[in-house]
Amino acid sequence: MRASAARRGGGRLAAEDLFDFDQDHYGGVEAVDVLARRAGVEAASRVLDVCAGLGGPARFLASRRGCRVVGVELHAGRAASAARLTRDVGLAPRVVVVRGDAVALPFHRHAFDVCLSQEGLLHIADKAAVLGECRRVLVPGGRLAFTDWIAHARLADAERERLRRWMAAAHLPSLDRYRALLGRAGFRGVEAEDISQDWRPVLRARLERHRARRADVVARFGPAWADDYDRLFAFFVGLVDAGKVGGGRFSGTA
Repeated sequence: MRASAARRGGGRLAAEDLFDFDQDHYGGVEAVDVLARRAGVEAASRVLDVCAGLGGPARFLASRRGCRVVGVELHAGRAASAARLTRDVGLAPRVVVVRGDAVALPFHRHAFDVCLSQEGLLHIADKAAVLGECRRVLVPGGRLAFTDWIAHARLADAERERLRRWMAAAHLPSLDRYRALLGRAGFRGVEAEDISQDWRPVLRARLERHRARRADVVARFGPAWADDYDRLFAFFVGLVDAGKVGGGRFSGTA
C-alpha cells in the first residue's frame, strides 16, 4: 500500500492514503464525486451510504466535502472493517457505520438529506423495497443518486441464473425498469443514464491485472480457485462486451 509522507514518518494513516484501495466500485473517487454532485452534497448534508461495503466512499465524502455520513452495511465483517478503517484515519466523528438491511433501514423518517449507493443494489432482489426505504428516510426535496448493474434485452435466462449463482446478482432490472421503479417509489425528476461504455474498459483492465498476477493468486489460493475465478470474471466481461449487461447511473428527488 502506498503511504503518505506522514505515514512513512510514523504518523497517523490519512483518509487519502486509502483512496486507491478502498473504492470497491467502478470509477474510483471520481465516480463518488459524480454522484455527490448529482445529489448536491454539501458540508451541511446528512448523507446515507446504502450498502456501504468497506466505507471508502463515505470516508472520501467526509474528508473532501466535510459532511457527516452514515454507512449502512448488512455483512458483519465488512461493517466491522469499515468502522475500523474509519477509526484508523481519524474520521470516526464524521463517519458512522451501522450494520443493517437496506430493505428495512434502521432510521427514522426524514433522517437524511442525501442517499447514495454504488453497485450495491445488485445483490438485493426487492429493488422496490430498497428504493421505498430511501424515499422514506429522505427529507422532502432530498436527493437519491446511485449506480448499479442493469440488464439489456439480450441477456438470457440461463445467463441470469449463472450471475445469480456465481455473483449473488439477485436481480438485474433494465434501465427503463429502474426508472419506473424510482417513479413508483415517489421520486420526481428521475434521471437514468446508461454508463456501460464507461465501465467496459475498467472491467477489461481488471481482468488483465488478475491474469497478470496469476502466479501470486495460485500461491495464495491454489490453482482450482484461480481457474474458477478466471472463468467467472471472463464470463462476466464477455456479457458486458456482448452488450447483455451494463451499468446505469440514476438520480431523483424525494
